[in-house]
Amino acid sequence: MNLPNSLTVFRIFLIPLLIVVLLTRFPSKEFIGVAIFLAAALTDWLDGYLARRRQQITTLGTWLDPLADKLLVTSAFIALVEMGLAPAWMVVIIVGREVAVTGLRNIALAKGTAIEVSELGKAKMATQVVTITAIILGIRFAPLETLGQWALWLTVILALASAVEYFRSFWVQMGGSPKQSRPAERRPLLEFTETPKRDVPTHR
Repeated sequence: MNLPNSLTVFRIFLIPLLIVVLLTRFPSKEFIGVAIFLAAALTDWLDGYLARRRQQITTLGTWLDPLADKLLVTSAFIALVEMGLAPAWMVVIIVGREVAVTGLRNIALAKGTAIEVSELGKAKMATQVVTITAIILGIRFAPLETLGQWALWLTVILALASAVEYFRSFWVQMGGSPKQSRPAERRPLLEFTETPKRDVPTHR
């Protein structure tokens, strides 16, 4: 397994540790939880950067990297609901979007194509990192709590918008967009083609 994929697997292993820290009562758990979450989010950027720089983009990494991202984000949001810091209905929208897009990616990979990450998807991921970080630290700092709630609304909007974009991209790649029909070329009923003359051997 190459280094980028190893970082992706490491991010997955950080998820249970993050949940345990967030849902366990002990002093300064907010700071430790945010440190773990940001470390995991950093590996998300780092594994992609290394894969492109080293030209180590593999099928496993293409499938595993977005899956690890979604596991990290959905686990963190569900923990926030359990902690009473985020409305459940907003988290349901975010998690539902992640599940739907993951399904699209898997179907596309099974058919031999890949749905690339869109700019809206990247913005959504960055907003999610800011949202989760601000909401967790908002337990200690009131201004960050307000920032986190506004960022949560923005995350929901970007999640829905990027989902529409991914579904549209999937539909186009699967041949769902109608192609403009071209008028058929008319050919003459009878075509006379000149066959090359061959030297016929003569018998003497």
